[in-house]
Amino acid sequence: MKISGLIITFNEEKNIGRCIDALFRICDEVIVVDSFSKDKTASIAKEKGAIVIEQSFLGDGPQRTYGLPYCKNDWVLNLDADEFLDKDAEDFILKEKYLEGGYDAFSFRVKNFLGDKLIDFSGWYPDYKVRFFNKKSAHPSNSIVHQSIVTQSEKKVPVHILHYGWESLEQIISKKNQYSTWHAQQLFDQGVRICFFKPVLNGTVAFVRCYFFKKGIFNGIDGLSIAMIQSFFSYMKYAKLLKLQKRKI
Repeated sequence: MKISGLIITFNEEKNIGRCIDALFRICDEVIVVDSFSKDKTASIAKEKGAIVIEQSFLGDGPQRTYGLPYCKNDWVLNLDADEFLDKDAEDFILKEKYLEGGYDAFSFRVKNFLGDKLIDFSGWYPDYKVRFFNKKSAHPSNSIVHQSIVTQSEKKVPVHILHYGWESLEQIISKKNQYSTWHAQQLFDQGVRICFFKPVLNGTVAFVRCYFFKKGIFNGIDGLSIAMIQSFFSYMKYAKLLKLQKRKI
């Protein structure tokens, strides 16, 4: 069974070559939808044998959807440039276990790394994500941020994606801040309206959940830092939504 690899990118010259090499162990083609990167992402991808499509960023879900018609195969492995299949996930696909049971999408466990350190606390593991699906009956959602896959029959599989998304806490904070802006706008566009206390309440709940209930407290300064970052993201998302509400008024 042939598989298409699909990646959306922007300024990923550090990761894109390794990601494409890894995908070609599984896929017979790799499609890169690039948002007009300012670095060498597109040229590296072409050198590695990928088909590069240029498209201004439409949002996480719509950008992935844009790339689907360029995939010639029904089964699509849709990774980010900083994601790689672990050996157990490669075996799952290569041995065609996904053809058993009639499922059209599979969610894999994600191992998130800060540098070389696995973040397996504060609710970051197991972080299931659907990255492998049949485009005939499943497709990315229209979500601008943290998109999901709309599927008829999804199955969770205890195999892994390795996500090397951050080299520092500063990078996590920067990305979370960007995500909070996108998420606030998405909520506003969906007609969600909140009260003044929502940002503080959700920020506090996020910290308590991550630090105490999700074992951040047992992981020293990293556990405290990740819990505070999660709290920051939750707070800022709703604080920015409040700003949008006031501006509308």
